[in-house]
Amino acid sequence: MKKIIAMTLCLVATTVTANDIDERRVLPVTEMQRNHILTEMRALLAGTQNILSALARDDMAAVARHARPLGTGMAHKGEDHMQAALPQEFMRLGMSVHKDFDQIAADAESLKNPKHTLKQLSESMNKCVACHAAYQLRITDQPEKSHAQPMRHKH
Repeated sequence: MKKIIAMTLCLVATTVTANDIDERRVLPVTEMQRNHILTEMRALLAGTQNILSALARDDMAAVARHARPLGTGMAHKGEDHMQAALPQEFMRLGMSVHKDFDQIAADAESLKNPKHTLKQLSESMNKCVACHAAYQLRITDQPEKSHAQPMRHKH
């Protein structure tokens, strides 16, 4: 009887999930662009985990050391092929996250206040959550120009 109930619950959960409509904006990108974006996101995630680990040890020098490479210097690497493919709002949101990490590194060195850094990290992670809730990447041979607006990226 327990197996039947468990299977029924799984089927109901799968049906509900399958019927949910993904309303996130599709960002058509090439495979190379998608790989670039996902590699950067994984680096941000790993760096965030390293920062949290350093905070748990009250090691503010390590916080700064892990935050600095996630800053605006990271954003300059291989960006040219992204500008025409991605909407301006997406690029702005991403750049603001990089600026957050610059500030986290600077404040970790000067203020040496783990609670302040946690607040900064939480606010920055809210941007990640908002972006993932708003956008999805789809591989195409050529990104559609109608979904992207060319922009001049400012640092």
